Amino acid sequence: MSDTAAPLEQSDDTPPSPFHRIADFVALPRLGGLALSPDGSRLVTSVATLDAEGKKWQSALWEVDPAGQRDARRLTRGASGESSPVFTPAGDLLFTSTRPDPTAAKDGGDPKPALWALPADGGEARLVLQRSAGVTGVAVAADTGDVVVVASTMPGAPDAEADEELRTRRKDAGVSALLHESYPVRYWDHDLGPAVPHVYWVGQLPAETVPGTSAAAPQWRDLTPEAGPPLGSGTDLAVSPDGRWVARSEELPDGPAGRRSRLVLIEVATGETRVLVDDPLADISAARFSPDSRRVVCDRESASTYAEPPDHTLLLVDVATAETRELTPGFDRWPSAPQFSADGTAVYFLADDDGRHAVFRVAADGDALEDGAPVRLTDQGAYSDLQVARDGSALYALRSGYDTPPVPVRLDPHAPGQDPAALPNPGTISSLPGTLRELDATAADGTRVQSWLVLPEGADATNPAPLVLWVHGGPLMSWNSWSWRWTPWVLAARGYAVLLPNPALSQGFGQDFVRRGWGEWGDAPYTDLMAAVDAAEALSEIDQTRTAAMGGSFGGYMANWIATQTDRFRAIVTHASLWHLDGFVGATDAAYYWEKEFGDPLTEPKRYEQNSPHRYADAIRTPMLVIHGDKDYRVPIGEGLRLWYDLQKRGVPSKFLYFPDENHWVLTPGNAAVWYETVLAFLAEHVLGEEWRRPELL
Repeated sequence: MSDTAAPLEQSDDTPPSPFHRIADFVALPRLGGLALSPDGSRLVTSVATLDAEGKKWQSALWEVDPAGQRDARRLTRGASGESSPVFTPAGDLLFTSTRPDPTAAKDGGDPKPALWALPADGGEARLVLQRSAGVTGVAVAADTGDVVVVASTMPGAPDAEADEELRTRRKDAGVSALLHESYPVRYWDHDLGPAVPHVYWVGQLPAETVPGTSAAAPQWRDLTPEAGPPLGSGTDLAVSPDGRWVARSEELPDGPAGRRSRLVLIEVATGETRVLVDDPLADISAARFSPDSRRVVCDRESASTYAEPPDHTLLLVDVATAETRELTPGFDRWPSAPQFSADGTAVYFLADDDGRHAVFRVAADGDALEDGAPVRLTDQGAYSDLQVARDGSALYALRSGYDTPPVPVRLDPHAPGQDPAALPNPGTISSLPGTLRELDATAADGTRVQSWLVLPEGADATNPAPLVLWVHGGPLMSWNSWSWRWTPWVLAARGYAVLLPNPALSQGFGQDFVRRGWGEWGDAPYTDLMAAVDAAEALSEIDQTRTAAMGGSFGGYMANWIATQTDRFRAIVTHASLWHLDGFVGATDAAYYWEKEFGDPLTEPKRYEQNSPHRYADAIRTPMLVIHGDKDYRVPIGEGLRLWYDLQKRGVPSKFLYFPDENHWVLTPGNAAVWYETVLAFLAEHVLGEEWRRPELL
């Protein structure tokens, strides 16, 4: 990659798009995260590309021109990569990296993530903060520049020296055992304990050392000394602009083996902690301070029950009195990621809405905007990483969609219905192997079911394309944004049309739409998907005789359910899928969450019996490709192993792609390439009638 972003150029032997060759697709730059300087003149993002050996993605920081006039330029080149950029009030750029300390001894062991700084006036990055176990999070007070970090610490360790000593003793004794005294015991892809996150106040970072002088060492003050297993202090926190307060979501027990979160406030000067919002029937998260540090906005997610799915709203909380007011009453969408406008009179937030992930604005004070209802500021696309210019002149975000991976854009803070052009960046894709359209279907109960349909180039009535139904995960989410793991364009480049429906349980279509599938995964979600497929097959561009279905996580559950309910598809691909619901709920990393919806399997077995695909295994006739990672703790490997065994003993044509060192996703470049190669080979065999071709490296 060059130092500046330039349009992709094609030679005569270059494929029409980077999606035609898996190696080209895997090598595409991937943007993530944004940071805006206090004066609004600098916008920084992290860009991941393949390392020199092509074995892992390596991130670097790039600067994007907020005005859109200059090409993006690369800022860092560390061999281990850089990420999590954030600016100080002085304009220095902080970031985390595992690059080695240039002053450390060569036998100092593997470097851990540390905090580095790039000076505002240029120069080399310098190490400003490190800890033996690494720094896992950082936040900066917008006005004072005081720094708060999150670092993992062993139980009972009062300082960094004691923490390191305990870790060394475990290592030297050959101890890897973990003793758990409360639930949960693991999360997504890693075990919890024995060390847990703590929040540390560092204050002002030390100045750069001048030859012949010394800079004062930073003082680590533990703001959460009582943090203990299983989840410690957590990492969801915010620092007030004036540096007086830290707000964080605190996990606490909820029933014998459940968890919920409340919002607490830490006074930095004294370390005193008090509760701001504690709702026994909700989780409180995503707190952000107003510019004057007097208020907090946060997300309230109501606890789900056997009868009702969760719901979300935004709360405005007075820091001094803890008085709370709901900001989005009656708003039939799920707001997330709130933050204040530059003058504190409004709150911006994100929400799924009709197959998009849009930016909204709502009044925080008495002066209503549109009679107090949230105003949708964006039209197409899915937005993330929203940044508010401190002078109130603009918003910045990453925008994606099925027609573009995440790219930085500039938004007007007030205008509705915006569809901004991308700022010059190193991640824009020049061409796609097909077209994108929106497709509606009508469910059996008359409900509208929205989908995205990717059509390959050349698909028409004389040359209809084979169809792949791709079911999203979640299940409380929707297809609306780019995904590197689930990219339909790789299939489109091979001539497939890809249908991406949002059935019952999908968010962004109202609370009643979620209720239609709550606790009844095999009912409305399934019939909605079939209605969407019917609508797609009615198009002249689609060959209804050559179809397949696939999905991951909840989408994998639906792929399994589809296999037991119909033989209309020629092939089914199921990734990280739920097969035996009772077994899944007992082994997943957060069983209490799923039991709220399905009930205790011993006392309320009805939903397990009605919705578990394994009970209908004898009905499967469709060839299946099963994919699972051994480090998947959300849907444990036992689900994939049981499914594979049940298919094999029934003689169902099937294959099992197993990743011993991947988790719920497939994250390393080599394995990601093999994932796509295997899926494409399986589809080619059963949908296109081609001879099976085993991927070369398998």
